[in-house]
Amino acid sequence: MFQRILVPVDLTDRNAPAIETAGGLAAGNGGTVVLLHVIETLDLPFEELEEFYHKLEDKAMDALLEMAAPLREAGVDSDPNVRYGDRAEEIVGFANEAGTDLVVLTSHKIDLESPGASWTTLSYKVAILVQCPVLLLK
Repeated sequence: MFQRILVPVDLTDRNAPAIETAGGLAAGNGGTVVLLHVIETLDLPFEELEEFYHKLEDKAMDALLEMAAPLREAGVDSDPNVRYGDRAEEIVGFANEAGTDLVVLTSHKIDLESPGASWTTLSYKVAILVQCPVLLLK
């Protein structure tokens, strides 16, 4: 059912459940898990920090390839990607441009004492703005 499954990652271990879940969904139908890391840019001209950003991109790509290793071992295709900019905007834009069928991402449990505080989280923004189904893992 889902052929291109996007998993936005922040290069921490907390993304492992989302990658594993996406891999399981993709394995059943020959789909691809697309890993996306967004490097937030500073409010300076890109050219001034270009070398710094490229070092971050190289490290991010190495981390994405490492995160994709269990997918490869399971025979699931993966597609690592790095973009620059605002995380929510880039994730939503990438999902819409890349023909994503499903976005799988981790989220936190909402504090029922103060549910409005969770409305500004990245997972909430992506879930509301992206144009395909979203699976939030808590």
